[in-house]
Amino acid sequence: TIGLPSFAQAIDELVIAYNVNLPSWDPTVGPSAVNPTIQGIYQSVFDQFILQQPDLKPAPGLLTEWGWNDDKTQVHMTVREGVTWHDGSPFTAEDVAWSLERAANPETGNPINFVWASLANFKVDGNTVTADVKQFDPTIFKWMYFLTGYVLPKAYYTAVGAEGFEKAPIGTGPYMVEKFEQNAFVRLKANANYWGGKPDFDTVTIKFVTDSAARVAEIESGSSHVTLEMPYEEYDRLKGNMNAYATPVSDIGMIFLNDIEVMADPNVRKAAVAAIDKQAIVDRLLSGYGVPIDTLETPEYDAYDASIKTPYDPDAAVALLAASGYSVDNPVKFKIQTTKGFKPKDYEMIQAIVGLWRKVGIEAEIEVYEIAKHYELRGADQLAPA
Repeated sequence: TIGLPSFAQAIDELVIAYNVNLPSWDPTVGPSAVNPTIQGIYQSVFDQFILQQPDLKPAPGLLTEWGWNDDKTQVHMTVREGVTWHDGSPFTAEDVAWSLERAANPETGNPINFVWASLANFKVDGNTVTADVKQFDPTIFKWMYFLTGYVLPKAYYTAVGAEGFEKAPIGTGPYMVEKFEQNAFVRLKANANYWGGKPDFDTVTIKFVTDSAARVAEIESGSSHVTLEMPYEEYDRLKGNMNAYATPVSDIGMIFLNDIEVMADPNVRKAAVAAIDKQAIVDRLLSGYGVPIDTLETPEYDAYDASIKTPYDPDAAVALLAASGYSVDNPVKFKIQTTKGFKPKDYEMIQAIVGLWRKVGIEAEIEVYEIAKHYELRGADQLAPA
């Protein structure tokens, strides 16, 4: 991420060049609801049940207290009082119960409905919500500050419907939607009545600039103050030549190995991992801006386990493939899907990995798709083997 320094008090309107479009204003349904990249936009307008702090730990949000009864057959939630929706109407415990019931309803289209369906029979008593536990899930409250864990306005949504909500969304968050043009921009106005305190900027305009070169131009021209997902070589150039502030962020790049077709063979899966030289990719493609990891947890996460290792070992990859009848002369073949330009060097990294695989007896065909297509296929369980 790169931007101009210390300008919070110098400007009234913050302009951000964002790297993806916003397909929908409902943060709880459809593929966009599980797209991590646009959660920041959603969190500007909507509040989640529980607040997640910058250190990733939970804190009171629209729920001030939460937990289970002694035998884990019920959950209880205490709802924050004195909060209003952007239209001025009061936020109540009914909104919390309705939002959870709606998420649990398979007809609504929540992509992780199976999580919310573990709760049922919601009851409201003042500012307290209780529910029965159909199936105990120790992570249910963690989901309340993760994907689709947003509270929507029961009365407003019921009155205007899904189409009306897309045209004029409201939340309880720090910013209100002032103007939205699909595939162009959204202009947000500060919510002076926000329960967490008035935000720093009166206006925030988020431009949807999917081309990385165009985002660089936005910063260099001064048209935008902040952007993200910079090409690494441009990042180095800009941070050295501009009176600006640049900082890396923690993100994870991963390949889904799906247990279909040839990937049902554990030898193929293990060989595909062993044949990837992650350090070489970091050094040669990412200009050193990366850390090889062996699980989906980075060192910043509580669940990070440094003892788990998946080392680069091409000889082991060759042996694993040979055990399943594959070799350089008789390679295992499958398709691998990737975006191109969504993340810096995403396509180039896959090209490098395919080259490393070829050396041990894996022949992968690259298919390029848009990030929205990834989440559509992922939700339908129709992704390629890799």
